[in-house]
Amino acid sequence: MTRSERLAEQVDWYWHKNLRPRLDGLTDEEYFWEPVRGCWSIRPRAASAAPTLEGSGVWALDSASPAPVPAPVTTIAWRLAHIVVSCLGYRVAWYFGGPDVDSRTFAYAGTAAEALDQLDEMYGRWNAGVRELSDADLDDPPTVGPEPYPMENRVLHVNRELIHHGAEISLLRDLYRWQDGAGPHRI
Repeated sequence: MTRSERLAEQVDWYWHKNLRPRLDGLTDEEYFWEPVRGCWSIRPRAASAAPTLEGSGVWALDSASPAPVPAPVTTIAWRLAHIVVSCLGYRVAWYFGGPDVDSRTFAYAGTAAEALDQLDEMYGRWNAGVRELSDADLDDPPTVGPEPYPMENRVLHVNRELIHHGAEISLLRDLYRWQDGAGPHRI
């Protein structure tokens, strides 16, 4: 197995055994569920009270620049959008010639099903691109994008981000299921 295949397999194992199965059956109600007041989410542009809105079209990502400290709790919708655009989308475009992705103009998903389609597409592009990297590619900094570290470091960073944010989404699903201590809600 090549180095790039090992890097791809690291996150692919997590994707197929942990994260993606946990997202099966995600409903729109869960996707937009706000466990506390003041959450950031994806919402109709006209309904947001966030200082900054990102995206094009009807649905927008709540945001602020600079980000508040502490940052608001975010919904599953917001976290999936973050993975699709910031974790995977930018880098698929920079490193593997994918479509240009920009948080200011991205068409954010207004349904859970649409978000999962976006996630599946971007993850597939990311994993396929990583598998094609040679050892020389992994040793050198990318020639595009703002990240001046060896490509192997970039791949490991994206893998960590996907695992980290995937775990947060899984926890939000658990909290949704057990909210109010009433026992598990069907998901």
